[in-house]
Amino acid sequence: MRDVYAGIDQLVLIEGFAASNVCDLLEVSRSGFYTWRGAQESAREARDRELIPWISAVFWRHRRRYGARRIAAELASEGIACGVARVARLLKTQGFRAIQPKSYKPRTTESRHRLGYNQNLLAGRAAPSRSNEVWVGDITYIPLLARHGTGRFGYLALLMDLWSRRIVGWEYGSSMDEDLVLGALRRAIRRRQPRPGLIHHTDRGGQYAGKRYRAVLRRATMRQSMTAAESCYDNAFMESCFGTVKTELELVEYSGGPEAVRELSEYVRYYNEERRHSSLGYVSPAEFESEPVVRK
Repeated sequence: MRDVYAGIDQLVLIEGFAASNVCDLLEVSRSGFYTWRGAQESAREARDRELIPWISAVFWRHRRRYGARRIAAELASEGIACGVARVARLLKTQGFRAIQPKSYKPRTTESRHRLGYNQNLLAGRAAPSRSNEVWVGDITYIPLLARHGTGRFGYLALLMDLWSRRIVGWEYGSSMDEDLVLGALRRAIRRRQPRPGLIHHTDRGGQYAGKRYRAVLRRATMRQSMTAAESCYDNAFMESCFGTVKTELELVEYSGGPEAVRELSEYVRYYNEERRHSSLGYVSPAEFESEPVVRK
């Protein structure tokens, strides 16, 4: 019977199941199990003490960006078995709480211009199955310190590979103009050297409809795609990405462009090479591209 009790205890410790439910399912006496476990309690507490430094190290190494699921995945990659429920319990005992993204509120930045729009090539299309098949892009603002009583903003343009969630190009600037998005596009093309036929998808902003921008797309033999009018969900992946970026950077007002660029450069590296993405099976975009796993 001790082996049965030990098996139940492992399910409780590793998987986080309720002991009473497991006992009932296996038709094992609850009182017998609890009596046995009482004698083993010191071992459980000792294991908790061993795990807390590992959990704390991951939590602070990722600057409070990881919750229980990502921490459990990180520990597993290091050969340390610890269930999500146990990680969550130990985080709570230490008073650790990961920073939480704000509720996602999709929006549209459609501009009223006469440069022409492209149809949405992603509508009804299956999800990409390889890298450099679909890139999605958008622009957001970065707050800067106020001068003379008025606030200022910088702007960040991103391009993301929809398959691997890797940020393939980015550019920071003081103006939300065509040069901003051109910088991100040229950087992405230079680094990735995509095959002809890649779909480039954005909202209907005038920056993406400029003559110079479209000329670069044509030279790279990309197919331009835009969201439908007033359809904020058509570019939801990028809107969600910006929500993650702003939350995890804990954006404060930067003193100026150089400081913002340093922070953004380091974060893009972290986002691509270290941050575990739930949609990728809790691996980073770089790891996913090198050894693709089945998405959960």
